[in-house]
Amino acid sequence: MPLIIDPGRLRRSLEEMARIGATPGGGVHRPTLTDADREARDLFAAWCREAGLAVTVDEMGNMFARRPGADDSAPPAMMGSHLDSVPYGGRFDGSLGVLAALEVVRSLSDRGIRTRRPVEVVNWTNEEGPRFPPSMLGSGAFCGKYGVEWAYGLRDGEGKRFGEELARIGYRGPAPCRPRPVGCYLELHIEQGPVLEKEGVQIGAVEGIVGITWLRAAMKGERDHAGPTPMSMRRDALVGAARAVAAIREVPGKLHPDMVATVGEMSVSPNAINVIPERAAFSVDFRHSDEVLVQRAREMVIEAIEAAARGEGLEVSVEEVSRSTALPFHPEAVGAVAGACREAGYTCRRMWSAAGHDARYLAELGPAAMIFIPCAGGKSHTELEDASWEDVARGGDVLARALITLAGRAA
Repeated sequence: MPLIIDPGRLRRSLEEMARIGATPGGGVHRPTLTDADREARDLFAAWCREAGLAVTVDEMGNMFARRPGADDSAPPAMMGSHLDSVPYGGRFDGSLGVLAALEVVRSLSDRGIRTRRPVEVVNWTNEEGPRFPPSMLGSGAFCGKYGVEWAYGLRDGEGKRFGEELARIGYRGPAPCRPRPVGCYLELHIEQGPVLEKEGVQIGAVEGIVGITWLRAAMKGERDHAGPTPMSMRRDALVGAARAVAAIREVPGKLHPDMVATVGEMSVSPNAINVIPERAAFSVDFRHSDEVLVQRAREMVIEAIEAAARGEGLEVSVEEVSRSTALPFHPEAVGAVAGACREAGYTCRRMWSAAGHDARYLAELGPAAMIFIPCAGGKSHTELEDASWEDVARGGDVLARALITLAGRAA
């Protein structure tokens, strides 16, 4: 069956966007609210206006490009993702979802297809979050999870405020950022994992987003000289942390084969070659689709950390930094994605997303679903991130077909 979208135009758009913040390793470095982010936003806005869309920006910098519907008062059918990147990240993460959504709207106009609902293409602010935690800040504020003034006060590592940086790049918009009805929300994304590629499946119909919990632990021992202090008389914070990390790695296997746990950050003080560490602090990230198992994992991880600290005679503290509960997507929206695959003749696998996405928050305002395409080697958040242009085209085609189903064809 012929593609609904123009794959060549989508490829050209992605390639041109990838030049903004391009890195020598083939990725992009486009952290939120930087000059590169502003340049990407400017290009996206120009393309939207060329396509006849009305562009508005809200007070969090979220960008909405609207195509009228036959019933223009109906809640809009939204598609989107984000244009910001992690430091030295990939050229498809986020950009694919935004630019494929724009391509869908361009193609609808090319084909003279009018939808019942208005259609909005969205670029969400600060999805990634490394510069201004938490991640998914723009979509979270839009859905009422975060207050705008609170977000404005967030500071980056250099002490710069989110609100001031948003104004500096010219995207502290006039439109209010608050919840409003959403007819549906669709987000196309690379899988960011290896499953689709390994199984030879063309499209993932995402049924929901797993629960994600972040903890931060700190262990305090005693700083001593690395030479004269006998091994039996040490209170080494790093040894306690190392024992905890090893124990945390075993937790998922005791609960479910699909659960994952990661210690991704570690800091040691005084961090000197000839000094026994007095303090060690580390993060814990664990994820699964079953909230009962997520809670059990939390208990087991904390028990493991406390036991490791006791074994080394250390003081310990554990705090929960962030928690998002598992969220299943709306069956109608997921069904529209699966139906689009059947219609086009693509192989499809129903699956859960183990990464956070803006769709997580939009699902609280209306029926939402995501579409995954394979990525090479499962690589993402790296300059090595890649996807075939054939898979990109299939993903855009499924996005278009599902959008038409959910937005409705006008008579």
